[in-house]
Amino acid sequence: MTDQRAEFLAGDRPEDVALFLADSFVSDDRLAQFGEPVADGTLIVVDGERGRNAFQAATGTGAMEFAKSAMSTEGEIDDDLAGAQCPDAADDGDHTIQFVFAFAEEQNEEVGGIYADGDVIHAYAQCTCGTAFSDRWNVTEA
Repeated sequence: MTDQRAEFLAGDRPEDVALFLADSFVSDDRLAQFGEPVADGTLIVVDGERGRNAFQAATGTGAMEFAKSAMSTEGEIDDDLAGAQCPDAADDGDHTIQFVFAFAEEQNEEVGGIYADGDVIHAYAQCTCGTAFSDRWNVTEA
């Protein structure tokens, strides 16, 4: 795991975003020079604006629009951001994760809930079956 990803997952890079792009979704060898090769894809940690632009270029969808659409379905995204388990995987069909978009939010005791317990990772994933889903956790749980 790169230092950038470790710092992001520790909540130390709240201005950055993380993107996992599956090899089966984006086949561009140039991605490796911008991110970390992981099983089945590439993981990139980059400043927020560049990351949102890269997400839109790779997926054709705005990052925050995607996050908003994925919020209505809860799923399980790997705490290393390099994969996920589609909540509809019990159905027959292909359930391969195409991409993950994530950002960190600093602890906010005034909001309460998990936000009072520490920094929070918000993650959103897209499956080949069409299901978009979300997950969030405190960095202390990862």
